[in-house]
Amino acid sequence: MSHPGDSAQPAAAAHTAAAPLRPETVVVETARPPRTDDAPVNPPIMVSSTYVGTGAVADGARAYGRYSNPTWDPFEEALARLEGCELPGLLYGSGLAAIASALELTAPGGTVIMPEHTYQGALLGAQETAEKGRFDLVTVDIADTEAVLAAVARAAEEKAGLRHTARPGEHAVVLWVESPTNPMLEVADLPALASGAHAHGALVIADNTFATPLLQRPLEVGADVVVHSVTKYLAGHSDVVLGAAVAKDSGVRDALLHDRSIRGGIAGPFEAWLALRGLRTLALRVERACESAQVVAERLADHPAVRAIRYPGLSADIGHERAKAQMSGFGAIISIDLGSAEAAEAAVEACRLWTPATSLGGVESLIERRRRHTAEPLTVPEGLIRLSVGIEHVEDLWADLDRALGVAGA
Repeated sequence: MSHPGDSAQPAAAAHTAAAPLRPETVVVETARPPRTDDAPVNPPIMVSSTYVGTGAVADGARAYGRYSNPTWDPFEEALARLEGCELPGLLYGSGLAAIASALELTAPGGTVIMPEHTYQGALLGAQETAEKGRFDLVTVDIADTEAVLAAVARAAEEKAGLRHTARPGEHAVVLWVESPTNPMLEVADLPALASGAHAHGALVIADNTFATPLLQRPLEVGADVVVHSVTKYLAGHSDVVLGAAVAKDSGVRDALLHDRSIRGGIAGPFEAWLALRGLRTLALRVERACESAQVVAERLADHPAVRAIRYPGLSADIGHERAKAQMSGFGAIISIDLGSAEAAEAAVEACRLWTPATSLGGVESLIERRRRHTAEPLTVPEGLIRLSVGIEHVEDLWADLDRALGVAGA
């Protein structure tokens, strides 16, 4: 099946020079208009709800604004190249729209295996869908590889009969992986989980929002689908709500495209354009944020107000060696436990530079007590604070946070 943006060049083969471009260059170079005299440097915004045509309309045709928009194409191409995929990605109206579409890859009556700690929207959506009987949901400690694969094996045995009735793109068992997890920062063994799950015929979907394709590429180590909240690092400026999915199998991508077209979880052209503009600076933003996060985490590890800390970049972190082996950086999210909701709330309220808000991945540093969300799993400590390190000067960030922790511990 064709994609409206396919006529120009395949996503992973756009650059024809002898040496492949590095990711830091790909985010800037990819999906530019052709280099002709007086052509724009940036792709333009296309605002139209419908398109001229008289032929048959199928998934992938331009035809109507719910099916496609030329403004989506550059972002979808750029993200696919970053994730190392030859097929264009798919842009959605929100991260949860992409997640819901990906969960539809589960055959009716099948099983979804999901981390007990993962993005609460994904977990809550899966729980509510399971309660309606659409599929069974099993939650696991995603860092316990042996236990996860045992759950996959049990589900595959129980659902063996569904393999013959599943529609194209659907699977009887879906393993949902998030690494590092939100907000506990557990690190999954992506290659081992993908290989083991595939041995039982399961589909592997990875949420790569925290790491971004600059720090890890799940498709290259065996995952079948990657989802993103584009709202976070990819767009990077806390001004759009978008999601995306990238699938390396054409049949799976077709199923996702059909679901997006039928259910209407689409992106607006202005948001898509803003996301592409934000993507151009992804490498700079992630590099700066990761460097600062390492400094902040090392200081927090010795702070008297901090009862516990999770950050894969710390050598003492339980996930450090695994993250070191499969990631090119440790990310810019830190989780700390101050021991009580009262202490955590006092620290958040005392901050003047860190912004007390949900979400993450923007240029500004955000701080939040996660259990203020009623849907957050009860296994997340009441006093846990999630820090999203931005691009401000690290010494200013530390001074503000250190002072706030002092207030909380007073």
